[in-house]
Amino acid sequence: MRLSATLLAASCLGIASCGQATQTETADTSVTPEQQLMQQLIDAAPGDVIEIPEGTYSFNRGLSLTVDGVTIRGQGMDKTILSFVDQIAGAEGLLVTANDFTIEDIAIEDAKGDALKINEGENITIRRVRTEWTNGPSQENGAYGIYPVQTTNVLVEGNVAIGASDAGVYVGQSRDVIVRNNRAEYNVAGIEIENTVGADVYDNVATNNTGGILVFNMPELQQEGRATRVYDNQVFANNTDNFGHPGTPVASVPAGTGVIVNSNDDVEIFNNEISDNKTGNIIISSLFSTGYSDSSASESFDPYPEGIFIYGNTFSGGGDDPDTAELALARMMLFGPDGRLPDIIWDGFYDEGKQVDGDTPDALRICIDNGDVGVLNANGPSGYTEPSLDISAFECTLDKLTAIDLGRS
Repeated sequence: MRLSATLLAASCLGIASCGQATQTETADTSVTPEQQLMQQLIDAAPGDVIEIPEGTYSFNRGLSLTVDGVTIRGQGMDKTILSFVDQIAGAEGLLVTANDFTIEDIAIEDAKGDALKINEGENITIRRVRTEWTNGPSQENGAYGIYPVQTTNVLVEGNVAIGASDAGVYVGQSRDVIVRNNRAEYNVAGIEIENTVGADVYDNVATNNTGGILVFNMPELQQEGRATRVYDNQVFANNTDNFGHPGTPVASVPAGTGVIVNSNDDVEIFNNEISDNKTGNIIISSLFSTGYSDSSASESFDPYPEGIFIYGNTFSGGGDDPDTAELALARMMLFGPDGRLPDIIWDGFYDEGKQVDGDTPDALRICIDNGDVGVLNANGPSGYTEPSLDISAFECTLDKLTAIDLGRS
């Protein structure tokens, strides 16, 4: 039943004035709160604030918003819940294609596809939103929890993302991004920054994912990501078995990885607490050691991670049960059956075409200034048969990146 704006105006000025989902008082009792919200999204005008009272609202199709300058506000991520457990239509729970958009204090549960997707918008704020698949980790879950893509000036803060079969918090092909104070748990990738230029990722907790925090560049996309700072995060015990869909990039992420940088440049990793990730606490890798190296690539794609600076992190545990045959072999060769791999692992691939007199130019190096932390060069070009623990090649520093300023608090 599609409601007209006139009918809605007669029944209530907004969903906020209609009371809770189970106690709605309207002129037309056939108008459900779910229908009111759907109509509000259709009728929204720039500057509207759509307040949604406490309650659980069930939808069998996805919601969408296409108007700039709208705020959607609930009463709390455990109080205002949009449930899509019965969804039969739509690829997302909520799809937004608009600028100057804010969503806060709300939960989106059990979407058929992505929970919250924001496509091609500027000035986006996602605050205190919970996305969750309530049946736990499952390949049947939707791919992304919080999913801004091709966006600019993006603030993702105070959210909770649970159970995504790809990434709990994913920012892709975007510019100028802050991801802070979020909790990502039981996703394949907890927090993923992909093909994005300029991102600060800090004060987050990533635990019980397959991989905690990922900074990736995918080869087929035109925008290559760079300039990401990952700092002051807690990244621990990301040992959940990979439940990603076969063929997707994250399906190749080894269970038990803390922070992964793959084919991305100019990345700083500092002041994090990283522990108990059974494959490795930090992995730096190229396209050649992933499961998608045969994918098509843009002409400008650079498969090598370059300009990586790691310093000031606190490590403990981890590396004691690698989830790849190559790393398991390296552990046995170097440390025996009861040993553990060093906290930082590099696959060993580098661009021979950029070498100058046999050396990597300073700006392209992987630099580690992190006390007595150990490093494993898995030496992928040798077929992983000649791993090395020599840290001398990593003893350097790089210029630090500039903080992201969104121009708002």
